Amino acid sequence: MKAPQFDLLGVDGRRHSPASARGDKGLMVMFICNHCPYVKRSIDRIVRDCRELAGRGIGSIAVMPNDPAYNGEDSFDNMKRVAREKDFPFPYVIDETQDVARVYDAQCTPDFYGFDANLELRYHGRLDELVQAMTGTPPQKPMNSIGCSVKWRK
Repeated sequence: MKAPQFDLLGVDGRRHSPASARGDKGLMVMFICNHCPYVKRSIDRIVRDCRELAGRGIGSIAVMPNDPAYNGEDSFDNMKRVAREKDFPFPYVIDETQDVARVYDAQCTPDFYGFDANLELRYHGRLDELVQAMTGTPPQKPMNSIGCSVKWRK
């Protein structure tokens, strides 16, 4: 699978895409949100691992796919706050139409999609195998992502 393209508004007020977020050696597209306990528990590791990947030429971008009406913690203002408090080293963008989550077939938060330098899918799975999958040999059978389901608009 080639990395599906998108152009979404980030908490920094700029628009971001896979092309703008990628590094020379690849791209990590993450679906995260603010309210999910799985994300809250792993956000410091996500930030750490994305910093490590950036040092190895792999860019990252985080997409918030949820309907903010479901939970106020996922509002754009709260996205700004979380990105600032956690010092995100990657763009944090909102998928207001949820079209990006659909085209990637994101099922939960967190959900990780790693693409190589040609933006071909190299890894889809959990955080635990992320750095190894992107910098070494991907696991033969990656574990399915686990987390809170995407909160789709009604």
